Amino acid sequence: MKRNLAILSALIMGLMGAQAAMAQAASAPASRADVKAEAKAAVKSGETAKGEGAGRVKASGKTNKSRAAARAEARAAVKSGEAAKGEGSDAVKPMASGDTSRADVKSEAKAAVKAGEIPKGEAGITTKK
Repeated sequence: MKRNLAILSALIMGLMGAQAAMAQAASAPASRADVKAEAKAAVKSGETAKGEGAGRVKASGKTNKSRAAARAEARAAVKSGEAAKGEGSDAVKPMASGDTSRADVKSEAKAAVKAGEIPKGEAGITTKK
């Protein structure tokens, strides 16, 4: 009886080992040549972009405007307020100068801090609520 149990156990272990070996052989990694051939085919079909700059988008086409016309249009947009002047869209616009002097602004700010309307210091703790 013990002998039959041992033979049955060995047979089951052998089958499990063979199954594991077959699974490894089926999912073996592709060779370097196979991977290169797949990459070439993907680039050729357009699935993948070629080179390091894969994220680049090509321009949709050339414009029909001359440089002078484009510059005139940009100047008109800045003048009308549609576009900000400068390199970026987040260009800082200067504040309009009012009739209050620097001393007046400082005294107003000091009074607001004293009244507790403006937080004092870096922590943003107000003195009064």
